[in-house]
Amino acid sequence: MIDVHYWPTPNGKKVTILLEELGLPYRIVPCNIGRGDQFKDEFLKISPNNRMPAIVDHDPLGGGEPISVFESGAIMMYLAEKAGRFWPQEPRQKYEVVQWVIWQMANQGPKLGECGHFRRLGDTRGDQSYAVRRFTDEANRLYGVLNNRLYESPYLAGEAYTIADMIAYPWTVNWQGQGQDIEEFPYFKRWFDELSARPAVQRGLAVTAGPVEDPATLTPEEIERRTKLLYNQRARPVPII
Repeated sequence: MIDVHYWPTPNGKKVTILLEELGLPYRIVPCNIGRGDQFKDEFLKISPNNRMPAIVDHDPLGGGEPISVFESGAIMMYLAEKAGRFWPQEPRQKYEVVQWVIWQMANQGPKLGECGHFRRLGDTRGDQSYAVRRFTDEANRLYGVLNNRLYESPYLAGEAYTIADMIAYPWTVNWQGQGQDIEEFPYFKRWFDELSARPAVQRGLAVTAGPVEDPATLTPEEIERRTKLLYNQRARPVPII
């Protein structure tokens, strides 16, 4: 059994899509990032960067003690290697996949995350017009990277559907909220529609982590507490033993 410390964000959904594609048994362990579960000591033991998702595999390949893995890209590689699917190991094919996984982790995820953040923020914390334009334009550039690649081949790593596709797809589901027009990118749209129709992708996207919280139910004090906890974070001190 694999424990998935999870909240239904694009980063979490990458992992549930892969698990559904593989058919591996897993258990969702809710990690409510709005409430601050990612800062709890027990979570930091398996994810020292205080970010979800993270997994604990209680039946690792080769046996032995459970293995924990943090960072979604590392999790995708671990699970695909364990199952022997969606990540070819012949060097040329392997690194076609790896480079697109790294592209997603280093470029698509962070930049689209910032795009969504500033577009949602509006002017509640001052003029955000520069940041909105900066990251909306960068999002457009990244969709162009996808579109040009998918003009060359049916999937990101070539002829086969791999973890490279699964890791990039969830961040594109909210293309409208990122200020993009999907019709501008026809080769991306073909890929997007194909992946959206896959039953395992649909199941992975639908995974929840408990009841959806209504922001209107939060008190002003709780909103202030969460704002201080989640934004403008600085280094955590080394624990005193």
